[in-house]
Amino acid sequence: MKNIIITIKSIFIVLLLSVYSCSDYLDVVPDNVATVDIAFNQRYSAEQYLFTCYSYMPSHGGINDNPALVGGDEMLGRINNRYESYTFLNISRGFQNVVDPYGDQWSNLYKGLRDCNIFLENVESVPDLEYIEKIQWIAEVKFLKAYYHYYLMKMYGPIPLVKTNIAIDAGTEEVKVTRNTIDECFNYVVQLLDEAETDLPLVITDPAAELGRITKPIALALKAKVLVTAASPLFNGDNDFAQLENKDGTPLFNATYDETKWDTAVAACKAAIDACAAAGFELYTYTPSLTQVDLSSTIITQLSIRNALTERWNSEIIWANTQSSSSRLQQLAQPTNLDPQNPDTQAVYGTLGAPLKMAELFYSDNGVPINEDKTWSYNNKYDLQNGREEDHLLIKSGYKTAKLNFNREPRFYADMAFDGGIWYGQGYYDDKKVDELLCVQSKNGQLNSVNLSRGSSTGYFIKKLIHYQNTLNGGGGSASYSLRNYPWPVIRLADLYLTYAEAINESTGPSEEAYHYLNLVRERAGLGTVQSAWTQYSTNPSKFESQTGLRDIIHQERLIEMAFEGQRFWDLRRWKKAAEEMNEPVTGWNVWQQSAENYYVPTIVWDQKFGLKDYFWPIKDSYIEQNPNLVQNLGW
Repeated sequence: MKNIIITIKSIFIVLLLSVYSCSDYLDVVPDNVATVDIAFNQRYSAEQYLFTCYSYMPSHGGINDNPALVGGDEMLGRINNRYESYTFLNISRGFQNVVDPYGDQWSNLYKGLRDCNIFLENVESVPDLEYIEKIQWIAEVKFLKAYYHYYLMKMYGPIPLVKTNIAIDAGTEEVKVTRNTIDECFNYVVQLLDEAETDLPLVITDPAAELGRITKPIALALKAKVLVTAASPLFNGDNDFAQLENKDGTPLFNATYDETKWDTAVAACKAAIDACAAAGFELYTYTPSLTQVDLSSTIITQLSIRNALTERWNSEIIWANTQSSSSRLQQLAQPTNLDPQNPDTQAVYGTLGAPLKMAELFYSDNGVPINEDKTWSYNNKYDLQNGREEDHLLIKSGYKTAKLNFNREPRFYADMAFDGGIWYGQGYYDDKKVDELLCVQSKNGQLNSVNLSRGSSTGYFIKKLIHYQNTLNGGGGSASYSLRNYPWPVIRLADLYLTYAEAINESTGPSEEAYHYLNLVRERAGLGTVQSAWTQYSTNPSKFESQTGLRDIIHQERLIEMAFEGQRFWDLRRWKKAAEEMNEPVTGWNVWQQSAENYYVPTIVWDQKFGLKDYFWPIKDSYIEQNPNLVQNLGW
């Protein structure tokens, strides 16, 4: 690479370029010129640069890195508790701003795109890099370019595309880039993914060294999700954002709905599913160990649901982010003092909770919404009832709890914990008897109750995030938490199946193919088919036969299956449902009460606010000041 002389003029240009805006840019550029020559003079250093391109990946499992975890309406943290700041709660409360936006990824991901381009510009010069390995590395970096652009698009809408790096000696006007149209953005991301997938391996051949690296199924699965996003209401014929234009009058959103985008998405989903099948992916189901021969089918189904997320590299994980672990989330979600034999005061916090709306989202045990099930008493859902002997693996026998917690589908009991609910795991597995299962007790003064710094503010805990083999050791201030950490799953096979069913329904309406992939997910969840469940138990038995009805079913199925994984946040946006769902009070039980009669009273935790402008992040004011050609998103 030719040596570049950094001039005062070029430094000034870089300062104007908000696309590459970062506080340490002037420190990076002079060193970068020297290190680029070194980075690509041998395979080892080039590989380190490849890993640098990976290093910008957002931390999907980071509570203060991923706004989709607590910035929406499915997981709630404790405000002003001493264990976690839960910054992104401010998004859900309507406190987003343009001076220092919460969750801003603009600078980080554009730095990542810059380094990806540097890699692509220089990797050909590595003298000791084999051809097969070189084309695979190039494909991986093209994927990363596609993903970083896509992530920015989900946040900001139309963005400036960075196909190549701007020359260091570019003129001032060349640096002042504008935003590309949203269709141009989607087309470029798909182009990159098409170029990448042809040179990516079907499977990882060296798991010990390469798990987390990009493969063909990952690229095709992401392409499927990208094209479904492009076809969704927020990006396909949305009149609400038709007024967003560049300063030259170029409209950034196409206000005309294009139904063929769903056809393209269907084909992409099927190609991804076929590649996953060829690579050996399948929906995960739990196989009991030799010491669990008497394990109930109820618990096996729950572990099939829980472990689909928490079991490392199981058969369903298409893509997991190895740079984003689950350890902090597990500590925050785990109820305190769950095991009375090992009381804990330091190792876990239990401050992550779920609102009542999430508890009500899950189906009845008949596999239909509780407000549609003709056998389920929806109007009496907040009444009290004692745990029944036949439910002893779900709710403690004789324990008084809300009727809302009875006769629910397996995912409800696998994903959520509640006062009186049974918790399988926590050291009570394998050689222990099932009747030694732990019971959550979260009324004020009980083992798992709320206090000034710990406990769920709603009365519901998020069991789904916790590996069942985690244990507490010791007691009091010396207690330790032995956890089974797992890299955060970004795409699961169930996600892809539901994405495919959605695309089919939007393209051609209800079909046997759409039902089939919906029912595969439901079968693993211990439910009957959509057709049989609605026909037998729903007050709207023909709902699945219409496109509108099946759309509602698919949306709810997806919100249930992907609950607490950071998907709901984006799905509600692309469906244009966020303004409806995230503009109502967040409620839970009255957790400060001691008696069941006073505890089981729906209580407002706080008010959420979501306006039209909140569908997209604001671009930071300082970026626009540096580059006046950038237009701000509507409403900010």
